[in-house]
Amino acid sequence: MNMAVKHGFGSLTEKEKQTLRLIVRGHDAKSIARSLGLSVHTINERLRDARRKMAVSSSREAARLLFESEGGEPGSPTPELFGDRGIGEAASRVGADQGRAPIGGAGRVVRLPWIVIGVLLMTFALGLLAFVTLPQAASSPPPPPVAAAKPNAEVMDAARQWLALVDQDRWEDSYRVTGNAFRKLNTVQVWTDVSEKMRASLGAVISRTFLSEENLPAPPYGYEAVKFRARYANKADAVETVTLEREGGAWHVVGMIIE
Repeated sequence: MNMAVKHGFGSLTEKEKQTLRLIVRGHDAKSIARSLGLSVHTINERLRDARRKMAVSSSREAARLLFESEGGEPGSPTPELFGDRGIGEAASRVGADQGRAPIGGAGRVVRLPWIVIGVLLMTFALGLLAFVTLPQAASSPPPPPVAAAKPNAEVMDAARQWLALVDQDRWEDSYRVTGNAFRKLNTVQVWTDVSEKMRASLGAVISRTFLSEENLPAPPYGYEAVKFRARYANKADAVETVTLEREGGAWHVVGMIIE
């Protein structure tokens, strides 16, 4: 770790650290702002100042370095990286998380408890760490997601082919075709463990229909978030959000949430 980064840790404010910890746990600027009861502009300002102090170009990198400096092991998941607990975790776990990344000004959202990568209380997040790869905060508020007038056939095919592997419990195969950002933050064993727990809770998928496709602006190509309404053996009305990133001339899954 270079001297500039070491010095940057000491100059970070508690609010900047709080925001970076939430980035590590799978939030983007919009969800952080919602959780803390602040504007997206304020969150972007915090992230911009943190990047400047730590002499890095991305908020994700700043968050990763802070995580490692506070005792996290590179590439190894921790309970905090397992769940979106800032937004939807059981009451018994909220107090524990607040010690590391307190969230002020946000009411607790009650969700059904599903236990898993974490992210869990009505929200089942598969490959949760992958959501660190969602659009990086800029110095000005990012434009809102734009619903596609017509679904991108290439994106839809990639999402459906990946979901078919997941539906067949082919965890290793589904892991291999994810994007680099997903594989950097998840091991195949973590993905397999989380997926098996999800399958045990939700049961087999019975049906799936397309709902919407949204573009999440971010360089170089942006992200595509494809939503499906799915019916599982143990959950009759679920919404799946599959997030894809373009790399190597093709679209690859970098995250999934089941609500």
